[in-house]
Amino acid sequence: MKDKFVVALEKEIKLKDFKLNSLLEITNSINTNPSVENLLRIYEFILKEQLGFEKFVLFNKQDTWDSILKVGFKGKIKDIDVDRDLMRFKDITVIESSHLPVLNQFEVVVPIFHKNKALAFLLISGIEVKTLKPSSTFENLSFIQTLTNIIVVAIENKRMAKEALQQERIKKELEVASEMQKLLFPSDLPSDKRLDLAATYKSRHEVGGDYYDFIPLSDDEFMICIADVSGKGISAAMLMANFQATLRTLLNYQSFELEFLVEELNTKVMTSAKGEKFITFFVATYNSTTRKLKYINAGHNHPILTNGRKVKNLKKGCIGLGMLDEIPFMESETIEIKTNTTIILYTDGVVELENEEGEYFETDRLEKIIKTFYPLNMEDMNNLIFSKLDEFRGENDYVDDTAIFSCRIF
Repeated sequence: MKDKFVVALEKEIKLKDFKLNSLLEITNSINTNPSVENLLRIYEFILKEQLGFEKFVLFNKQDTWDSILKVGFKGKIKDIDVDRDLMRFKDITVIESSHLPVLNQFEVVVPIFHKNKALAFLLISGIEVKTLKPSSTFENLSFIQTLTNIIVVAIENKRMAKEALQQERIKKELEVASEMQKLLFPSDLPSDKRLDLAATYKSRHEVGGDYYDFIPLSDDEFMICIADVSGKGISAAMLMANFQATLRTLLNYQSFELEFLVEELNTKVMTSAKGEKFITFFVATYNSTTRKLKYINAGHNHPILTNGRKVKNLKKGCIGLGMLDEIPFMESETIEIKTNTTIILYTDGVVELENEEGEYFETDRLEKIIKTFYPLNMEDMNNLIFSKLDEFRGENDYVDDTAIFSCRIF
């Protein structure tokens, strides 16, 4: 017969070989980039078939705490609140008696922490704690903790890799949307003896929902417009791109009235956004022969018209586009434009900018700047306004997309 010491030694060596082989099996499997399901299948096999645990539940935190593996447990997992019931366990702990009946079905809690952050909790049953030597029991449970740690970290790495791929895809989508948005804006604005136009746009994020345009209609007539969509991001940029395409299509009609244009655009926005978003829109046409400017303001910030002395807000119009299926009322206005008249179009990112004291920039400040520096050309005017905005906001960021489109008619 073998000496008891030899038997014990052989048993210990066999156990160590098993542990080593188990860890190698897990690490080799991880190197093949298996699915989470396959990782958990190997982990379950080791715990159940090779270590003989009858009952165990593994909780893992992704966005919330969830049970990712359950074997032999027929109770309600939702009865266990990890934050309430398990977070207090910082070390491997034998459950002797718990006020929570569901925890009394298990014998040991094995917590998995990384840098003081809880990643997982394993509840296990099937160990005859009283019949094992304390040192042997702790050693086996420490191995299980190590094994669980490897599995949980591998799952966490897969989740982070998946998030990285999603972020990369989102980044590519934003890049495409950003390039698409640049195409919305006119690439060349005229500055000659009849007109001086300039525009400046700062997007709060990669893509935004602001749009402005200058569209020649004939040798003597042109259109200017500015728009802002509620909401931000890719969906807002897509809606605005669709809006611009519709506007350009409608201008192909041989003759049109602004009222017809606005009504058709409202229908299109309503169909595209289904009431979830709306667009504020200012549009004006100007005829250099008659010197008449006609406009409609569909819920947009009131453009500022000035000859350097008097200021007029262009506010006649209707509600924003896409708010209702049909526009209940609409009012246009026609103005005779005197020489050297300036029109400043802008989006709400200008007047709703906040400083560090919580004050808004507001229209009055904008009007004062325009009147004070009226002789400037339009590009210098825009640069000056943005410098005043930067000075006003201090350390605060721009909270919204910000566009200024300035037009001087000689």
